[in-house]
Amino acid sequence: MEKITIGPMPYMSVMPTLLVGANVKGKANYMTAAWATVACMAPPMVCVAINKVRHTAKGIEENKTFSLNIPSAKQVIETDHCGLVSGTHEDKSKVFKSFYGKLKTAPLAEECPVNIECKLFKSVDCGSHLLYIGEVEEIHVAKACTVDGKPDVTKIDPIVYAQATYWKVGKEIDKAFSAGKNYSKK
Repeated sequence: MEKITIGPMPYMSVMPTLLVGANVKGKANYMTAAWATVACMAPPMVCVAINKVRHTAKGIEENKTFSLNIPSAKQVIETDHCGLVSGTHEDKSKVFKSFYGKLKTAPLAEECPVNIECKLFKSVDCGSHLLYIGEVEEIHVAKACTVDGKPDVTKIDPIVYAQATYWKVGKEIDKAFSAGKNYSKK
């Protein structure tokens, strides 16, 4: 396969589209983010990179808590809006109905099928962005989006971000930790 070089950049082929929730001066704020992933299995941790100038970063620093909310594809307009408008200039607390779980200071978007409550474990200054690593305190999943008590990606219908475009999750192609058993050495 012939390759070309495109220069250094923070590139991943696809990323999850999330809403980062944080209370800023006592008011719920949601910010769209795609630079997020799992950070650790035990204890369970996730992380998200947020530009230092973002309004949401102030709330995370203030309360030492945040949430990662997984919107469904039907919420793409509201989700994108939360990334276009800064909480510094517009009150986004009514875009989603907020509820609070264990942490009491990490707003969770009720309309999102999955909400992850995080206690700030550490923030790492990476340059333009701070990497917020959060210890997962609780995960809330809409009962209608579960099968046998576990989240079902087809029912959640998450938004995937790639190259400035939102996508839906496609069809299943094989099972992880199983497909590779059919590999034949060359």
